[in-house]
Amino acid sequence: MTTTAFFIPPVNLMGAGCLRDAAKAIQSYGFRKALIVTDLPLFRLGLVGKVRDLLASHGVDTLVFHGVQPNPTTKNVADGLKQLRDNDCDFVISLGGGSPHDCAKGIALVAANGGTIKDYEGLDQSAKPQLPLVAINTTAGTASEMTRFCIITDEARHVKMAIVDKHTTPILSVNDSELMLLKPASLTAATGMDALTHAVEAYVSTIATPITDACALKAVALISQWLRKAVADGRNVEAREQMAYAQFLAGMAFNNASLGYVHAMAHQLGGFYDLPHGVCNAVLLPHVQAYNKQVAARRLADIARAMGEKTDGLGDEAAADLCLLAIRQLSADIGIPHGLSQLGVQAKDFPTLATNALKDACGLTNPIQASHEEISAIFAAAM
Repeated sequence: MTTTAFFIPPVNLMGAGCLRDAAKAIQSYGFRKALIVTDLPLFRLGLVGKVRDLLASHGVDTLVFHGVQPNPTTKNVADGLKQLRDNDCDFVISLGGGSPHDCAKGIALVAANGGTIKDYEGLDQSAKPQLPLVAINTTAGTASEMTRFCIITDEARHVKMAIVDKHTTPILSVNDSELMLLKPASLTAATGMDALTHAVEAYVSTIATPITDACALKAVALISQWLRKAVADGRNVEAREQMAYAQFLAGMAFNNASLGYVHAMAHQLGGFYDLPHGVCNAVLLPHVQAYNKQVAARRLADIARAMGEKTDGLGDEAAADLCLLAIRQLSADIGIPHGLSQLGVQAKDFPTLATNALKDACGLTNPIQASHEEISAIFAAAM
């Protein structure tokens, strides 16, 4: 029997209004001062100020770094780290979606281990746990608030570095759906499709287990039922809460079964063109799974059923085709661009993108291995 590991933060708070419980939990840890890592839009919305006031009422001192970009960079990590050290902070709070969470992980990891964030690219390159990190989530998509994945753009190479390290796991994750009500439809759509991609790639992974399978299929079912509603009405509290659970389940799945070529390719598009990660995933997802169908048709048929497709009397190949159609229809219904050309991607860049995607994929678990030419062909099909 093969030994498997299952990674998840030790404490995870879910549900509308749970931020208040989180403040009590943070107080109980006994830390002195937090660096809150966030982005400028959340700072300007006043959400950061509300969180600071809540924490202050529980005796928790905070300082804010709001310099996180949508695709966080090595410079963002370095700038945040300097602010943390200059102000003698002893723990980190990330507030936002995947970008603040990933940047905060980078800051906390380097604070504890030294060097620069580039030293930790790859799998488990750190020697010891990061500075304690509390992750307060405001989007339903990336699940970065509970995973050991950290994606940072190396500006010099124009690539996204994948840092997969057990030491980047937060000590507490917080998913308060009340913090998600003001998110615009476009962000809701992109992050929701990111979550769907996590679930699908985890389910077809070569290291999937019964535990990750259960998480992945339930995530697919919830996303298929609730994402359209969350996009159509951002103040639909039930839709927001169900999507928060869905993305968390998808995170549980991929945090332990890993990911595949959709993410390896999307990372390159994001790093090269500075494109939104969830949108890149959504465009690529049906094309990569069409390639995977040659070995994973039965699993894609399972996903079709989880999405609500009727597959009675169909073989695995035909049911897998329904899965691809359902993914495309969901993307279309929530306003995702239908092709990479709409995002400014150029065919002349395919060789470089494919080379970097294959490097990124070395640590991932796609069900079938592709050549450089096949990855380039998938990029072309997605145009």
